[in-house]
Amino acid sequence: MKKLIILIALTFAFFSCDKKTKIEKKVAEIPVEIKVERFDKLFFETEPENLGQLKKQYPFFFPPGNDDSVWLEKMQNPLWRELYTEVQKKYSDFEPVTKELNSLFKHIKYYFPKNKTPKVITVISEMDYNNKVIYTDSLAIISLELYLGKDHKFYQFPNYLKQNFEPKQILPDVVSSFSIQKIAPITNKNLLSQMVYFGKQLYLKDILLPEYSDADKIGYTLEQNKWCVENEGYMWRYFLENQMLYSDDQKLNNRFINPAPFSKFYLEIDNESPGRVATWIGWQMVRSFMKNNDVPLEKMLQMNAKELFEKSKYKPKKDGE
Repeated sequence: MKKLIILIALTFAFFSCDKKTKIEKKVAEIPVEIKVERFDKLFFETEPENLGQLKKQYPFFFPPGNDDSVWLEKMQNPLWRELYTEVQKKYSDFEPVTKELNSLFKHIKYYFPKNKTPKVITVISEMDYNNKVIYTDSLAIISLELYLGKDHKFYQFPNYLKQNFEPKQILPDVVSSFSIQKIAPITNKNLLSQMVYFGKQLYLKDILLPEYSDADKIGYTLEQNKWCVENEGYMWRYFLENQMLYSDDQKLNNRFINPAPFSKFYLEIDNESPGRVATWIGWQMVRSFMKNNDVPLEKMLQMNAKELFEKSKYKPKKDGE
């Protein structure tokens, strides 16, 4: 009996891999070729007398109400110019990132054929780590000053934020921003709705960034992701036993959903845990749903959390299994 189960599992894995291979071949054939516009370079290399021309070319970066002196001061400010120099050192050759972006947009075109491929523009902004990438219907704007490497001297941020200021986080952040226009917004304030929303976001990374590790998709270290895998059953029991899934207590977001140095179980394990563990559980829930239900991707992205959870058949392994 045990041999039969193993054989069935191996057969399923084979067909699953074969299906993925066929999809990747189709993705590779999609005619997408993006160009990246380096507004960061254009801005800091534009002569003051040519500022008007730059404003006409990129009016959305120059909101009305600001005098030209504001932009001219920024162009010449020593601190801004030092930041520009550091960005150019890191991204003098943007071609490797461009190739990855091209692959990503091919995957987006495969799964969302009606989507237009946006124009990609790189900028140096205000170090707003909540908006590292802004994705609209026609534009994908990437703030390069937030991808210089976690140990860069300019970063005066907590380690749990800095660990994602790495070049390898550009594409996961693009998908996070893209997902906002594809996933039904949260209408219920309970913890389950938050878990499933971000679980859907991470599932999009599964299919759009198939070569990325789980750790990179969620922005964890390998050790943090391993901790979640090893403690999945324990975390799930904790949420159930404390009746948290359908709780509207907004403090739960800070404890288990929002970026943080660790999650707050108020137990000894807190210091070992990464932040956002409820989003990791939500991810496994969505994966389980897609494995056990024949539902189109776009329909799943619009489903309410309660229905998805009930149909997911999500059941973590018990400790020790």
